[in-house]
Amino acid sequence: MIDIDRVRADTPGCRDLVHLNNAGSALPPAVVLETTVDYLREEAANGGYETHQRRESQLDAVYDSLAALIGADASEIALADNATRAWDVVFYGLRFTPGERILTCRSEYGSNAIAYLQQAARTGVEVRVIGDDADGQIDLAHLERELAEPGVRLVSMTHIPTQGGLINPAAAVGALASAAGVPFLLDACQSVGQLDLDVAELKCDVLTGTGRKFLRGPRGTGFLYVREGMTDRFEPAVLDNGSATWTSPGTYELAPGARRYETWEKNYAAVAGLGAAADYALSLGTAAIEARVVALGELLRSTLAGIDGVRIHDLGSSRCGIVSFTVAGLTPDAVKHALAAERVNVSVSKGTSSQWDLPARGLSTVVRASAHYYNTEEEIAQVGSLVERLVADNGPHDPRH
Repeated sequence: MIDIDRVRADTPGCRDLVHLNNAGSALPPAVVLETTVDYLREEAANGGYETHQRRESQLDAVYDSLAALIGADASEIALADNATRAWDVVFYGLRFTPGERILTCRSEYGSNAIAYLQQAARTGVEVRVIGDDADGQIDLAHLERELAEPGVRLVSMTHIPTQGGLINPAAAVGALASAAGVPFLLDACQSVGQLDLDVAELKCDVLTGTGRKFLRGPRGTGFLYVREGMTDRFEPAVLDNGSATWTSPGTYELAPGARRYETWEKNYAAVAGLGAAADYALSLGTAAIEARVVALGELLRSTLAGIDGVRIHDLGSSRCGIVSFTVAGLTPDAVKHALAAERVNVSVSKGTSSQWDLPARGLSTVVRASAHYYNTEEEIAQVGSLVERLVADNGPHDPRH
């Protein structure tokens, strides 16, 4: 069980606000701030290269911590400036040919979808969006039928979408892809640090994650997992002195393992902070984190659903700490600004990030509130009261909303 008083004491931001924008960027614990700043101070005092050399064991340990977080080996982990670049370096390394197919889901994230469409225009690869089942998650029966047809080059999807609390059944998707011999690329940007993940159970060949969201690390950090034995199938999109060695005037040699997906230059202070964030999560236990976050998400969902004029838009049979909703008569941006005036942070998800999902449901924008384990039941009740007051202040509304 997580000691909530302790983690709140470890989190300076909890003193002054209710932070329900953890799907955007979570509040870092003090140890992440101190680790990052301490590294920067040493760079300022001793020089960047010199500090790197002195801190090499600390930086190497970051790979071990990230690997432990998802049940991988350190050799299968690469660091990146952000999760999108981690995802890009693998995806754009695949050489698609006309007639091949990429299978994805309706709740896919905008950056990934844009990359699919660009590759379709460039190479002639076909993008097929698997439909939803009755619960609103990826339809496994539809996916299995598509995998039975020849020409599937990649299954790629987002574990938890940016626009709601749905948890796609990634392990079941991974099992189907593995049985069909098709590589599986999983965007775990919203699930790393929120859910208890194990790449062996997920059966993913590639997983990408970020530091700034539920992992509570610095912005501008991300990482990549590539299963041992799969690196030859996912050639890095770009190479430099960090991902390869120039072995002779006319030859080069790729770095071993997942390090071949890295670039030489990094924000090492942020990398140190990312390691501290992973260690902090590991000290609490990822199973305990998941249980707490999912429970707070359900509490927030039921609290808001009980308010006349509020509509919840989360899909799926399994849901997480992200809650999407709308308030009758108010735009999501108006709700966000009204809550911000009361020192409550939420975000807004737009159809431009989820063109295969929100617009198909008649939604252009939703409010996104995302709880983390350091939030409290009292904060959830406070937010419910504030939203209830917004509804009352806004006057009568259409009951069909």
